[in-house]
Amino acid sequence: MRVVIVTESFPPDVNGVAHCALQTARHLVRRGHTPLVIAPAVADPAADADAPCAVVRVPSLPLPGYPQVRVALPSRRVAAAIAAHRADLVHLAGPFVLGVRGMTAATRLGIPAVAVYQTDLAGYARTYVGTGEGAAWRRLRAVHRAADRTLAPSSAAVRDLESHGIGRIRLWGRGVDTARFRPERRDDALRAELAPHGELLVGYVGRLAPEKRVDLLAGAGRVPGVRLVVVGDGPSGPALRGALPDARFLGRRTGDDLARIFASLDVFVHTGPFETFCQTVQEAMASGVPVVAPAAGGPLDLVDHGRTGLLVPPGEPEALHEAVASLAASPALRAAYGRAGRATVEGRTWEALGDELIGHYREVLRERTVVAA
Repeated sequence: MRVVIVTESFPPDVNGVAHCALQTARHLVRRGHTPLVIAPAVADPAADADAPCAVVRVPSLPLPGYPQVRVALPSRRVAAAIAAHRADLVHLAGPFVLGVRGMTAATRLGIPAVAVYQTDLAGYARTYVGTGEGAAWRRLRAVHRAADRTLAPSSAAVRDLESHGIGRIRLWGRGVDTARFRPERRDDALRAELAPHGELLVGYVGRLAPEKRVDLLAGAGRVPGVRLVVVGDGPSGPALRGALPDARFLGRRTGDDLARIFASLDVFVHTGPFETFCQTVQEAMASGVPVVAPAAGGPLDLVDHGRTGLLVPPGEPEALHEAVASLAASPALRAAYGRAGRATVEGRTWEALGDELIGHYREVLRERTVVAA
């Protein structure tokens, strides 16, 4: 199968869309298919040296105020690359800018398209500019209604899409690298460095941006004997360092280094209310770490409240404080949640989710064949 993955982000970017697009390309190659990735250009000309397949980069500009995010510019390369690849199917990863052009090209070329909903862009518009939510949904509706199938990562995302008039939706989650993220990565030397007085390590991993509400960690930081650990970077970094003066900020970490940090935590806290999935929750669970997360979006599917972690009302620092305090007071509860979390995600490998995705591709191609007949 010849598949073109049109993605709004791709490594070296570090975010859910980029990671999922990379894992999809890798799995397609492993299964003997021929993918091509189309993504916004990045500053590093050697960025794609380790990519699993060919990558076509489209001219882009950094997002004002958030240079880590690049937005693709209008380009004929998208349609030309899809046609030259002789694509059987177009995969639109988090379509909004580049993905809209990919959808237009697929329609003109008569190629079926699968659109993967990954980002609550309407929520971001509300957070960053206080308006534009309606315009974001109009754009999302246009591209997803044109696609043969929309894949949503969580039941909350399915409901959100349906409530805005988008149909032909199927649930497709995300895989997690359970070989990399595992409890055995726990590192006593790292723990001694981060918590020299034996403090309880409570950590956040992710982008440091307004919509992530990392400032809410201040509630957890008030629990006696807690040391906050923050992993990631982004435009909110300087302000958060001021708001969380006692936290250890470790910057962006990846690979085995990130896995070691995850497993060395005692509690993982996610604070953002706009997650359509929330991959870091899965990585914490795979690492055997109990989770505290907002009862909104993707975490509703991932966290089994009272068994693998605790769900709290979004945006309420006192609720987060109480959840962390309850876990801090009970090593036995933390251990039980951690074991249950690991057991829950052990079957959610990228291999299993990748095969499920290929199944969606094949169904869409069959449906197109039936309609054409």
